[in-house]
Amino acid sequence: MFIDELVKRIKEKKSNVVVGLDPRIESIPKIVKDQCFEKYGNTLKAVGKAILGFNKEIIDYVYDIVPAVKPQIAFYEQYGLEGLKAYIETCKYAKEKGLVVIGDIKRGDIGSTSEAYSNAHLGNVNIEGVIHETFAVDSITVNPYMGGDTLEAFIKEINEKDKGMFVLVKTSNKGSGQLQDLEVAGKKIYEVVAELVDEIGKQSLGKCGYSSIGAVVGATYKEQSKSLRKKMPKTYFLVPGYGAQGGTAEDIIHCFNEDGLGAVINSSRGIIFAYKNAGYTEEKYGEAARTEALKMRDAINKVLIANGKCYY
Repeated sequence: MFIDELVKRIKEKKSNVVVGLDPRIESIPKIVKDQCFEKYGNTLKAVGKAILGFNKEIIDYVYDIVPAVKPQIAFYEQYGLEGLKAYIETCKYAKEKGLVVIGDIKRGDIGSTSEAYSNAHLGNVNIEGVIHETFAVDSITVNPYMGGDTLEAFIKEINEKDKGMFVLVKTSNKGSGQLQDLEVAGKKIYEVVAELVDEIGKQSLGKCGYSSIGAVVGATYKEQSKSLRKKMPKTYFLVPGYGAQGGTAEDIIHCFNEDGLGAVINSSRGIIFAYKNAGYTEEKYGEAARTEALKMRDAINKVLIANGKCYY
């Protein structure tokens, strides 16, 4: 199952770090962009090639020290078909390197539309008897705020094809409370969603004791993560908000269970654009990303050990 494979990689690499592959063309090193722009001009194709080359270098430097990567599809979709080609090739390359791939797509709809999203991102499509995989990812993020029936098609693919998903529960952005913190029948909306995730997750439990149906819980809301951990004891948390958004290793400690498992922590800009920090040149952007990923891994492990939650 997806969750068993993820936990296996976490233990092997002694790391709960997920590298978010959210490429911003303006932040990609000039040496990478210039090569592509000289060959293809100032075109969408040039941008797609630059993104792919940049991502491959990052993956080459982190694949042996982190369990997973999380490409955010919007950073690719904005460049149309060329951007999506870069997304597809990035996912394939990451899987070839032995990484778990979480497609950050935040889809959510009902009926046949939800089924189409599920076919694209978790399953496959049947073209006159020939089966094709569209996007090579192991798990996705899903938006449940149209209701529980938005998740049904995804759950089917998860159980049939050993895939996974992380459902948005309490997100890291400042405005999340505007809707997620509203009270309904004495409960916050995010608490209602958490109970839904906990319930549906029971049908996708792995041998590790956790479910392949996880939850997105922001690092920037440590008190809420503490209560959500209790509400969803067998749910794996995907935790955004570390680093550039202000989250620290101390902030995310309550996302973990006493076994030291239960959460993977995402950092995007803080790792992939670490070369901008003092002491690095743009030619060393891969090396800088590796150093930052190791620093993050060690900081999280230090806090886990200090709290008696060592998982290795």
